[in-house]
Amino acid sequence: MDSNSSQSAASPAGSGWPRVAVIGAGAVGCYFGGRLVRAGCPVTFIGRPGPNSGVAALAREGLYFDSPEFQENLRLETATDPAAASSADVVLICVKTLDTATAATTLAPHLRSGAIVVSLQNGVENAEGIRKALCDAGRTPLPPVLASVVYVAAAMPEPGHLKHSGRGDLVIGTGGDDSLAPAVERIAQLFTRAGVPCRISENIHGELWLKLVWNCAGNAVSALGRASYALAGSLEPVRRVMAAAAEEVAAVARAAGIRLPDTDWMAMGFKLASSLGPATSSTAQDVERGRATEIDSLNGFVARRGATLGVPTPVNQTLWALVKLLEASNQAR
Repeated sequence: MDSNSSQSAASPAGSGWPRVAVIGAGAVGCYFGGRLVRAGCPVTFIGRPGPNSGVAALAREGLYFDSPEFQENLRLETATDPAAASSADVVLICVKTLDTATAATTLAPHLRSGAIVVSLQNGVENAEGIRKALCDAGRTPLPPVLASVVYVAAAMPEPGHLKHSGRGDLVIGTGGDDSLAPAVERIAQLFTRAGVPCRISENIHGELWLKLVWNCAGNAVSALGRASYALAGSLEPVRRVMAAAAEEVAAVARAAGIRLPDTDWMAMGFKLASSLGPATSSTAQDVERGRATEIDSLNGFVARRGATLGVPTPVNQTLWALVKLLEASNQAR
Protein backbone atom coordinates (compact mmCIF):
# COMPACT_ATOMS: atom_id res chain seq x y z
CA MET A 1 0.00 0.00 0.00
CA ASP A 2 1.00 3.64 -0.45
CA SER A 3 3.00 4.60 2.62
CA ASN A 4 1.89 8.22 2.15
CA SER A 5 -1.80 7.42 2.32
CA SER A 6 -3.85 8.58 5.28
CA GLN A 7 -5.70 6.44 7.80
CA SER A 8 -9.20 7.35 8.85
CA ALA A 9 -12.30 5.85 10.35
CA ALA A 10 -15.96 6.62 9.88
CA SER A 11 -17.01 9.73 11.70
CA PRO A 12 -19.75 9.35 14.31
CA ALA A 13 -23.19 9.46 12.74
CA GLY A 14 -23.98 13.09 12.13
CA SER A 15 -27.40 14.67 12.30
CA GLY A 16 -29.65 13.27 9.62
CA TRP A 17 -27.41 10.38 8.53
CA PRO A 18 -29.34 7.13 8.07
CA ARG A 19 -27.75 3.79 8.90
CA VAL A 20 -26.71 2.00 5.71
CA ALA A 21 -26.02 -1.67 5.00
CA VAL A 22 -24.07 -2.66 1.88
CA ILE A 23 -24.76 -6.21 0.70
CA GLY A 24 -21.75 -7.28 -1.36
CA ALA A 25 -18.22 -6.13 -0.63
CA GLY A 26 -16.98 -5.93 -4.22
CA ALA A 27 -15.86 -2.90 -6.19
CA VAL A 28 -19.27 -1.23 -6.51
CA GLY A 29 -20.21 -1.80 -2.87
CA CYS A 30 -16.82 -0.62 -1.64
CA TYR A 31 -16.85 2.47 -3.86
CA PHE A 32 -20.27 3.81 -2.93
CA GLY A 33 -20.17 2.49 0.62
CA GLY A 34 -16.68 3.90 1.04
CA ARG A 35 -17.79 7.33 -0.16
CA LEU A 36 -20.58 7.27 2.41
CA VAL A 37 -18.12 6.27 5.15
CA ARG A 38 -15.75 9.11 4.25
CA ALA A 39 -18.65 11.55 4.57
CA GLY A 40 -19.46 10.31 8.08
CA CYS A 41 -22.39 8.00 7.34
CA PRO A 42 -22.59 4.83 9.49
CA VAL A 43 -22.21 1.89 7.08
CA THR A 44 -22.03 -1.87 7.63
CA PHE A 45 -20.51 -3.98 4.84
CA ILE A 46 -22.03 -7.47 4.69
CA GLY A 47 -20.36 -10.24 2.70
CA ARG A 48 -19.71 -13.94 2.52
CA PRO A 49 -18.02 -15.69 5.46
CA GLY A 50 -14.59 -17.27 5.12
CA PRO A 51 -10.99 -16.23 5.81
CA ASN A 52 -10.34 -15.41 2.14
CA SER A 53 -13.51 -13.46 1.46
CA GLY A 54 -13.50 -9.81 0.55
CA VAL A 55 -15.31 -8.81 3.72
CA ALA A 56 -12.77 -10.73 5.82
CA ALA A 57 -10.01 -8.57 4.32
CA LEU A 58 -12.02 -5.45 5.07
CA ALA A 59 -12.46 -6.59 8.68
CA ARG A 60 -8.73 -7.25 9.09
CA GLU A 61 -7.20 -4.34 7.26
CA GLY A 62 -9.94 -1.90 6.35
CA LEU A 63 -10.40 -0.54 2.85
CA TYR A 64 -7.57 1.08 0.93
CA PHE A 65 -9.49 3.54 -1.27
CA ASP A 66 -7.21 4.39 -4.19
CA SER A 67 -8.77 7.10 -6.34
CA PRO A 68 -7.48 9.85 -8.63
CA GLU A 69 -8.90 12.26 -6.01
CA PHE A 70 -7.33 10.71 -2.90
CA GLN A 71 -5.67 7.64 -1.39
CA GLU A 72 -7.00 6.73 2.02
CA ASN A 73 -7.32 3.81 4.42
CA LEU A 74 -10.82 3.47 5.85
CA ARG A 75 -11.69 1.38 8.89
CA LEU A 76 -15.05 -0.25 8.28
CA GLU A 77 -17.82 -1.99 10.18
CA THR A 78 -18.26 -5.45 8.65
CA ALA A 79 -20.41 -8.54 9.10
CA THR A 80 -21.13 -11.90 7.49
CA ASP A 81 -24.61 -12.37 8.97
CA PRO A 82 -27.48 -10.70 7.05
CA ALA A 83 -29.04 -9.95 10.44
CA ALA A 84 -26.53 -7.08 10.63
CA ALA A 85 -28.86 -5.23 8.24
CA SER A 86 -31.70 -5.23 10.77
CA SER A 87 -30.92 -1.70 11.98
CA ALA A 88 -30.33 -0.23 8.52
CA ASP A 89 -32.51 2.53 7.13
CA VAL A 90 -31.05 1.97 3.66
CA VAL A 91 -29.83 -1.30 2.15
CA LEU A 92 -27.66 -1.19 -0.96
CA ILE A 93 -27.70 -4.43 -2.96
CA CYS A 94 -24.32 -4.60 -4.70
CA VAL A 95 -23.97 -8.32 -5.47
CA LYS A 96 -23.58 -9.80 -8.94
CA THR A 97 -26.87 -10.27 -10.79
CA LEU A 98 -26.66 -14.06 -10.45
CA ASP A 99 -26.73 -13.63 -6.64
CA THR A 100 -29.65 -11.17 -6.53
CA ALA A 101 -32.38 -13.62 -5.50
CA THR A 102 -30.23 -15.24 -2.81
CA ALA A 103 -29.22 -11.88 -1.35
CA ALA A 104 -32.81 -10.63 -1.23
CA THR A 105 -34.13 -13.89 0.24
CA THR A 106 -31.58 -13.93 3.08
CA LEU A 107 -32.19 -10.24 3.71
CA ALA A 108 -36.00 -10.53 3.87
CA PRO A 109 -36.45 -11.51 7.56
CA HIS A 110 -34.04 -8.81 8.73
CA LEU A 111 -35.37 -5.70 6.99
CA ARG A 112 -36.67 -3.14 9.44
CA SER A 113 -39.96 -1.38 8.82
CA GLY A 114 -39.41 1.71 6.71
CA ALA A 115 -36.11 0.57 5.21
CA ILE A 116 -35.36 1.44 1.58
CA VAL A 117 -33.68 -1.12 -0.67
CA VAL A 118 -31.62 0.10 -3.64
CA SER A 119 -30.17 -2.07 -6.42
CA LEU A 120 -26.69 -0.90 -7.47
CA GLN A 121 -26.20 -3.56 -10.14
CA ASN A 122 -25.82 -4.18 -13.86
CA GLY A 123 -28.80 -5.32 -15.90
CA VAL A 124 -32.37 -4.10 -16.16
CA GLU A 125 -34.39 -6.58 -14.07
CA ASN A 126 -32.81 -6.46 -10.61
CA ALA A 127 -35.37 -4.31 -8.82
CA GLU A 128 -38.15 -6.59 -10.02
CA GLY A 129 -36.10 -9.64 -9.01
CA ILE A 130 -35.51 -8.23 -5.53
CA ARG A 131 -39.22 -7.50 -5.07
CA LYS A 132 -40.16 -11.01 -6.20
CA ALA A 133 -37.62 -12.66 -3.89
CA LEU A 134 -38.79 -10.57 -0.92
CA CYS A 135 -42.40 -11.42 -1.71
CA ASP A 136 -41.64 -15.14 -2.12
CA ALA A 137 -39.85 -15.03 1.25
CA GLY A 138 -43.05 -13.75 2.86
CA ARG A 139 -41.95 -10.16 3.35
CA THR A 140 -45.08 -8.04 3.74
CA PRO A 141 -45.56 -5.22 3.23
CA LEU A 142 -42.86 -4.93 0.63
CA PRO A 143 -40.34 -2.15 1.29
CA PRO A 144 -39.56 0.45 -1.36
CA VAL A 145 -37.16 -1.15 -3.85
CA LEU A 146 -35.41 1.29 -6.17
CA ALA A 147 -33.58 0.66 -9.41
CA SER A 148 -30.44 2.65 -10.09
CA VAL A 149 -27.98 3.05 -12.93
CA VAL A 150 -24.37 2.87 -11.76
CA TYR A 151 -21.54 4.60 -13.57
CA VAL A 152 -18.16 3.86 -12.03
CA ALA A 153 -14.88 2.37 -13.23
CA ALA A 154 -13.57 0.47 -10.22
CA ALA A 155 -11.89 -2.83 -9.46
CA MET A 156 -10.55 -4.81 -6.51
CA PRO A 157 -7.00 -5.78 -7.60
CA GLU A 158 -6.61 -7.54 -4.25
CA PRO A 159 -8.88 -8.03 -1.22
CA GLY A 160 -9.30 -4.79 0.68
CA HIS A 161 -7.87 -2.64 -2.14
CA LEU A 162 -10.28 -0.56 -4.22
CA LYS A 163 -8.86 0.96 -7.40
CA HIS A 164 -11.12 3.72 -8.70
CA SER A 165 -10.33 4.81 -12.26
CA GLY A 166 -13.20 7.07 -13.27
CA ARG A 167 -16.69 8.44 -12.72
CA GLY A 168 -18.75 7.41 -9.70
CA ASP A 169 -22.31 8.63 -10.14
CA LEU A 170 -25.84 7.26 -10.01
CA VAL A 171 -29.19 7.69 -11.73
CA ILE A 172 -32.38 6.70 -9.87
CA GLY A 173 -36.11 7.04 -10.42
CA THR A 174 -39.56 5.84 -9.49
CA GLY A 175 -40.21 3.89 -12.68
CA GLY A 176 -43.65 5.46 -12.85
CA ASP A 177 -44.63 4.43 -9.29
CA ASP A 178 -45.38 7.74 -7.57
CA SER A 179 -45.44 6.04 -4.17
CA LEU A 180 -41.66 5.62 -4.48
CA ALA A 181 -41.01 9.37 -4.91
CA PRO A 182 -40.22 10.06 -1.22
CA ALA A 183 -37.76 7.14 -1.14
CA VAL A 184 -36.09 8.35 -4.35
CA GLU A 185 -35.68 11.84 -2.87
CA ARG A 186 -34.15 10.43 0.33
CA ILE A 187 -31.61 8.34 -1.56
CA ALA A 188 -30.68 11.21 -3.88
CA GLN A 189 -30.14 13.46 -0.85
CA LEU A 190 -28.07 10.78 0.91
CA PHE A 191 -25.60 10.36 -1.93
CA THR A 192 -25.49 14.04 -2.82
CA ARG A 193 -24.61 14.85 0.78
CA ALA A 194 -21.76 12.32 0.53
CA GLY A 195 -20.41 13.99 -2.61
CA VAL A 196 -21.73 11.34 -5.00
CA PRO A 197 -23.65 12.82 -7.96
CA CYS A 198 -27.12 11.24 -8.02
CA ARG A 199 -29.56 12.30 -10.73
CA ILE A 200 -33.29 11.62 -10.54
CA SER A 201 -34.73 10.51 -13.87
CA GLU A 202 -38.37 10.36 -14.94
CA ASN A 203 -37.40 7.57 -17.33
CA ILE A 204 -35.37 5.17 -15.19
CA HIS A 205 -36.29 2.20 -17.40
CA GLY A 206 -34.85 4.00 -20.41
CA GLU A 207 -31.73 4.89 -18.40
CA LEU A 208 -31.28 1.24 -17.38
CA TRP A 209 -31.53 0.11 -20.98
CA LEU A 210 -29.13 2.84 -22.08
CA LYS A 211 -26.57 1.45 -19.63
CA LEU A 212 -27.35 -2.02 -20.98
CA VAL A 213 -26.57 -0.77 -24.50
CA TRP A 214 -23.08 0.26 -23.38
CA ASN A 215 -22.55 -2.82 -21.22
CA CYS A 216 -23.42 -5.14 -24.07
CA ALA A 217 -21.20 -3.20 -26.46
CA GLY A 218 -18.16 -3.14 -24.20
CA ASN A 219 -18.15 -5.72 -21.42
CA ALA A 220 -17.83 -8.90 -23.46
CA VAL A 221 -15.41 -7.30 -25.94
CA SER A 222 -13.17 -6.17 -23.07
CA ALA A 223 -13.27 -9.68 -21.59
CA LEU A 224 -12.67 -11.56 -24.83
CA GLY A 225 -9.87 -9.23 -25.92
CA ARG A 226 -8.42 -8.92 -22.42
CA ALA A 227 -8.34 -5.23 -23.18
CA SER A 228 -9.28 -1.93 -21.60
CA TYR A 229 -12.38 -0.03 -22.71
CA ALA A 230 -10.15 2.69 -24.18
CA LEU A 231 -8.12 0.25 -26.27
CA ALA A 232 -11.20 -1.57 -27.53
CA GLY A 233 -12.86 1.70 -28.50
CA SER A 234 -9.76 2.93 -30.33
CA LEU A 235 -9.65 0.11 -32.92
CA GLU A 236 -11.99 0.54 -35.89
CA PRO A 237 -12.81 -3.19 -36.45
CA VAL A 238 -13.64 -3.51 -32.75
CA ARG A 239 -15.70 -0.32 -32.81
CA ARG A 240 -17.82 -1.85 -35.58
CA VAL A 241 -18.51 -4.93 -33.46
CA MET A 242 -19.36 -2.77 -30.46
CA ALA A 243 -21.63 -0.56 -32.54
CA ALA A 244 -23.45 -3.58 -34.01
CA ALA A 245 -24.02 -5.05 -30.54
CA ALA A 246 -25.32 -1.70 -29.30
CA GLU A 247 -27.70 -1.30 -32.25
CA GLU A 248 -29.17 -4.73 -31.53
CA VAL A 249 -29.81 -3.79 -27.89
CA ALA A 250 -31.51 -0.58 -28.99
CA ALA A 251 -33.69 -2.54 -31.42
CA VAL A 252 -34.75 -4.95 -28.66
CA ALA A 253 -35.47 -2.00 -26.37
CA ARG A 254 -37.71 -0.38 -28.97
CA ALA A 255 -39.55 -3.66 -29.56
CA ALA A 256 -40.09 -3.96 -25.80
CA GLY A 257 -41.63 -0.49 -25.67
CA ILE A 258 -38.67 1.13 -23.90
CA ARG A 259 -38.04 4.80 -24.60
CA LEU A 260 -34.28 5.31 -24.70
CA PRO A 261 -33.04 8.78 -23.68
CA ASP A 262 -32.96 11.20 -26.59
CA THR A 263 -29.21 11.43 -27.02
CA ASP A 264 -26.47 10.27 -29.37
CA TRP A 265 -25.81 7.25 -27.16
CA MET A 266 -23.27 5.73 -29.54
CA ALA A 267 -21.05 8.82 -29.54
CA MET A 268 -21.44 9.09 -25.77
CA GLY A 269 -20.49 5.44 -25.38
CA PHE A 270 -17.25 5.76 -27.31
CA LYS A 271 -16.41 8.99 -25.48
CA LEU A 272 -17.02 7.19 -22.18
CA ALA A 273 -14.81 4.26 -23.26
CA SER A 274 -12.00 6.64 -24.11
CA SER A 275 -12.31 8.48 -20.78
CA LEU A 276 -11.99 5.25 -18.76
CA GLY A 277 -8.39 4.77 -19.87
CA PRO A 278 -6.88 1.49 -18.60
CA ALA A 279 -10.07 0.31 -16.86
CA THR A 280 -11.42 -3.09 -17.92
CA SER A 281 -14.99 -4.32 -17.67
CA SER A 282 -16.36 -6.22 -14.70
CA THR A 283 -16.83 -9.16 -17.07
CA ALA A 284 -13.12 -9.05 -17.94
CA GLN A 285 -12.22 -8.91 -14.25
CA ASP A 286 -14.41 -11.93 -13.51
CA VAL A 287 -12.93 -13.93 -16.40
CA GLU A 288 -9.41 -13.05 -15.28
CA ARG A 289 -10.17 -14.40 -11.79
CA GLY A 290 -11.96 -17.51 -13.05
CA ARG A 291 -15.31 -16.41 -11.62
CA ALA A 292 -18.79 -16.68 -13.07
CA THR A 293 -19.72 -13.53 -14.97
CA GLU A 294 -22.94 -11.53 -15.35
CA ILE A 295 -23.03 -12.17 -19.09
CA ASP A 296 -26.40 -13.98 -18.84
CA SER A 297 -27.91 -10.70 -17.61
CA LEU A 298 -26.22 -8.63 -20.32
CA ASN A 299 -25.72 -9.98 -23.85
CA GLY A 300 -27.50 -13.20 -22.88
CA PHE A 301 -30.55 -11.29 -21.69
CA VAL A 302 -30.65 -9.32 -24.95
CA ALA A 303 -30.36 -12.50 -27.04
CA ARG A 304 -33.19 -14.19 -25.11
CA ARG A 305 -35.43 -11.12 -25.12
CA GLY A 306 -34.74 -10.55 -28.80
CA ALA A 307 -35.77 -14.12 -29.59
CA THR A 308 -39.03 -13.61 -27.69
CA LEU A 309 -39.76 -10.34 -29.51
CA GLY A 310 -38.65 -11.55 -32.95
CA VAL A 311 -35.63 -9.22 -33.10
CA PRO A 312 -32.42 -10.77 -34.51
CA THR A 313 -29.40 -10.37 -32.21
CA PRO A 314 -26.56 -12.35 -33.86
CA VAL A 315 -23.74 -10.19 -32.44
CA ASN A 316 -25.02 -10.34 -28.86
CA GLN A 317 -25.68 -14.07 -29.26
CA THR A 318 -22.08 -14.58 -30.40
CA LEU A 319 -20.55 -12.46 -27.62
CA TRP A 320 -22.70 -14.28 -25.05
CA ALA A 321 -21.65 -17.69 -26.38
CA LEU A 322 -17.94 -16.84 -26.42
CA VAL A 323 -17.91 -15.51 -22.85
CA LYS A 324 -19.79 -18.63 -21.73
CA LEU A 325 -17.08 -20.67 -23.45
CA LEU A 326 -14.42 -18.76 -21.51
CA GLU A 327 -16.30 -19.46 -18.27
CA ALA A 328 -16.49 -23.17 -19.07
CA SER A 329 -12.81 -23.24 -19.98
CA ASN A 330 -11.91 -21.60 -16.67
CA GLN A 331 -14.00 -24.13 -14.76
CA ALA A 332 -12.41 -27.02 -16.65
CA ARG A 333 -8.97 -25.81 -15.60
